[in-house]
Amino acid sequence: MAAPRRIVVKIGSRLLAPKGDGLDARALEGFAAAVAAAREGGAQVIVVSSGAIACGWPKLKLKSRPRTLPELQAAAAAGQSLLMRAWEDALSRHGALGAQVLLTHADAASRRRYLNARDAMLALLALGAVPVVNENDTVATAEIRYGDNDNLSADVAVLVDADLLVLLTDIEGLFDADPRENPRAKLLRDVDDIERQALPAAGGAGSSAGTGGMITKVEAARKATASGIPVVICDGRDPKNLSRALAGERVGTRFRAAERLAARKHWIVFTLKPAGTLVVDDGARRALAEGRKSLLPSGVREVTGEFRRGAAVRIVAGDGAEIARGLAAYDADDARRIAGKKSAAIAGILGYTFGDELVHKDDLVILSPAGAP
Repeated sequence: MAAPRRIVVKIGSRLLAPKGDGLDARALEGFAAAVAAAREGGAQVIVVSSGAIACGWPKLKLKSRPRTLPELQAAAAAGQSLLMRAWEDALSRHGALGAQVLLTHADAASRRRYLNARDAMLALLALGAVPVVNENDTVATAEIRYGDNDNLSADVAVLVDADLLVLLTDIEGLFDADPRENPRAKLLRDVDDIERQALPAAGGAGSSAGTGGMITKVEAARKATASGIPVVICDGRDPKNLSRALAGERVGTRFRAAERLAARKHWIVFTLKPAGTLVVDDGARRALAEGRKSLLPSGVREVTGEFRRGAAVRIVAGDGAEIARGLAAYDADDARRIAGKKSAAIAGILGYTFGDELVHKDDLVILSPAGAP
């Protein structure tokens, strides 16, 4: 692979704060050196860095990592300045300038804020800086938070039109089974089909220092590859691996980029959080999957959740399989009133109409049986 020119690198708490109570200065120094070297070689690098909470709770003199959301937010607030100072100092020792960028999921979901974040990061890259991105945990609530920096890094990669997303972890890459439990587990060098190859092997999440496990890395890979961005998962404990990945060399597990999904459809499927579900009958399922039609109210059997007009909704078959996602043309209460009815009856039932469709085909993304676009 030719050396990528714009790369997003995600470095998690397992690598930066392996004990969960502060940064590993030597590890961070190695990452900063690799990033600076890639930059000197002509590449633009964006770092997505965990570690604020691990820095913050000892600073606040707590006895252990907090568990409640307010205390986690407080720890993030106390630790983010320490994390950013560490990055600035490490990068400056190698002639690079760090710049802090804090994001929440709401920034990606809002088109205006998305474009503002994109413009700011592209300006930083053009000025020769290294954006160091983290989730804005201090203000993020359950409704607007990512919860893991793997998915944040995928959104950042899409945001800046990256050539490569590198997810550093504490094992060699993605195995067909957990290598810590199965000594015969084999490393998957190449993944062409995430649904069939990667998801069954991904396992669960978790560590005491970070919330992202292999499953979140695979989800991030699915999000990035759907936008035409290849992804590498590799072992960040070996300081040479990041340099190899940044140079385009073979390392870890590589996820092949898929055919690029249109930006609007990528936004609907991967950025917006579904606020409700529309359960459809077999006729509507066939019309959507085979005919690429709009979803009419007559084919909807059930409406769950509370959502407003324009919100993202899941469209599922009677067996629970998700077959599409889209933007609702009516809010949840109105959708329930017109579900199962002919489109011609909408105005009579509601007293007004926004059109014949519950989800228009232009606002609809058909998913494969496995759930991927």
